Amino acid sequence: MHHTQIAQRVFNTPLMVDPAKALAFLTGLGPRITGREISVEGMAVDPEDQATATLPARSSLFGDDLTRRQVQGDSQPFAVVDGIAVIEIAGTLVHRGAWIGQSSGLTSYEGIAAQLSAALADPGIRGIALDIDSFGGEVAGAFDLADRIRAARHVKPVQAFVADHALSAGYALASQADRIILPRTGAVGSIGVLAMHSDMSAALDQKGIAVTLIHAGARKVDANPYQPLPEAVRTRIAGELEDLRQIFAETVAEGRGTRLDTLRALGTEAAVFRGEAAVFAGLADEVADPVTAFRAFAATPSGKAPTHRHITPKGKGPLMTTNPDEDPQTAPAVSAASAPEPASPPALAAPQAEAADLSPEAIRAEAAEVAQVCAQAARLGVSIDAADAVARGLKPEALRAKVLADLAARSDAAGIIASAPATGATESPIVAAARKSAASR
Repeated sequence: MHHTQIAQRVFNTPLMVDPAKALAFLTGLGPRITGREISVEGMAVDPEDQATATLPARSSLFGDDLTRRQVQGDSQPFAVVDGIAVIEIAGTLVHRGAWIGQSSGLTSYEGIAAQLSAALADPGIRGIALDIDSFGGEVAGAFDLADRIRAARHVKPVQAFVADHALSAGYALASQADRIILPRTGAVGSIGVLAMHSDMSAALDQKGIAVTLIHAGARKVDANPYQPLPEAVRTRIAGELEDLRQIFAETVAEGRGTRLDTLRALGTEAAVFRGEAAVFAGLADEVADPVTAFRAFAATPSGKAPTHRHITPKGKGPLMTTNPDEDPQTAPAVSAASAPEPASPPALAAPQAEAADLSPEAIRAEAAEVAQVCAQAARLGVSIDAADAVARGLKPEALRAKVLADLAARSDAAGIIASAPATGATESPIVAAARKSAASR
């Protein structure tokens, strides 16, 4: 293995990857790269994560194994099921990987792009399914590929099927599809960026090795591994990561449209959302078995998905819902009165804008959206009187934020949202509520 090249891709470079998987990678391959065991300050690694740090190549959830198709001399670099091209996005995502699909747990952005281009050019392909199970990967190349996936939607319908993770860079790609479907246990989000620095100075001191860096340019050796990371360098890197997080959020907003704008994407503070909570937060469109949802997509690959049956997070059975792509202005007003009453409605502050400032059409549209939010909240077990909310002039975004905070404050908050903000970042009130609830147990 080319350990030097691996180290260059891991340390002192921005990554869009779930922190737990990054740590698992370090503890698994770190000793081979550095020649000794690696410890991570202030963070522990789950043994199961460490054991699965390098994922084996596997077949697509929906069709034939890509590798087997290549061995058989198939001209298509992807599996085809009922006229739908299945492009697998699995494992760690890397830039300029020099392979089409997954290899030793890695998938290259170029390989995904090549498959995407082939699917668009093939007249026999009616739609594109992204089969996603990834904790993320490198920043380099991710946003360019995201733009290509978003552009592909104008040519052929693209749907993302998450089984079971689309985190960080994986979510950057998933968010560009027309629709995102995930199972009850599926996880999406982690809209954030991280970088790791390796400090080998103590280990070198123990071995009696002194490294002298001779350089021209004051910042030429910033973040080198032979000395502790200076605070000024740490601050500069943190600023660069925040700039990349802004680009990440803007890219997600470009793909999700009105379902998740830039401010709401940033407001997640890199939290991870599961199941119905992901749909409610705007990060996904449907909770369903991915295989069943794929069959429905293959049956109607025109991009206009039919009404679907959602599965509740508790597994108590399906509920009929409206199409997530339906215009909120035309969505039926659903009262929360028929929903279960697990808790009292949360207190909501009065809106800042006066209803008198809105036109009658805008008022009707906002009332329909409020009703839709209340119906979604009811499916998550939060009862809100839609008529009262409309009468009080409450804004849809205020309702969404309050419901998410209420969910996070419950005993199962850790199962809905999990993740920590970057050092120095302002913590989301949603995550703060979850953290407070977990600490009190």
